[in-house]
Amino acid sequence: MSLAAAGKGKAKLEVVVERPTPYTFDLGFLLANDANPITTSTPAEPSSLGVDALETQLIATARDGAQALINQLLTTCPITSTPQGVLLSLPAPSTALPREKPLPEAKPPTKWQQFAAKRGIKPKTREQRRMRSQKFNEETGEWEKTWGFNKDGRVDRKQKGMVQQDWLVELDGDDDKKKKATTNSEGRELRRNSSSRPPNRGPKGKKR
Repeated sequence: MSLAAAGKGKAKLEVVVERPTPYTFDLGFLLANDANPITTSTPAEPSSLGVDALETQLIATARDGAQALINQLLTTCPITSTPQGVLLSLPAPSTALPREKPLPEAKPPTKWQQFAAKRGIKPKTREQRRMRSQKFNEETGEWEKTWGFNKDGRVDRKQKGMVQQDWLVELDGDDDKKKKATTNSEGRELRRNSSSRPPNRGPKGKKR
């Protein structure tokens, strides 16, 4: 007898699956857990296709599990119609799967981490670092960088055609005195070095 003839002669299986112990589902992984044991003491009769009795029972159990999973999906998950077709939205998985690799070992603390823990130094948050690297300009009403590119908003003001705020800096009288003192000390040091330098002699020991 052919497979087609055998398929036509089979009765339709029930859509509603009832088990002594109900299934548990994890629709996020398309998983149906069947806690009912398989009875191997009294196996079913061999099928007409010559399949082993235990194999026939396993096929029937797998079919019931798949049917129960499809019923659960169609009754609990939202179904939407899109131009690409009908979509069924799955929930988030709830079963914790085992890791492929063991957990990484904790790294020993560095010298700085040990020093910080001893002194009670805590790492700065992202907001603290941002506040330290910026300042609020009350004239423009904007936050400006205190260092690096576009410091004090110079690039922004230049693009807008604004004059740089610190283009002219007034020097105090004390600053002029300090600059003169520095210049005089550098001159004395230069003369002292030139006078203490030995004369440069030629190849035969003669002065040039």
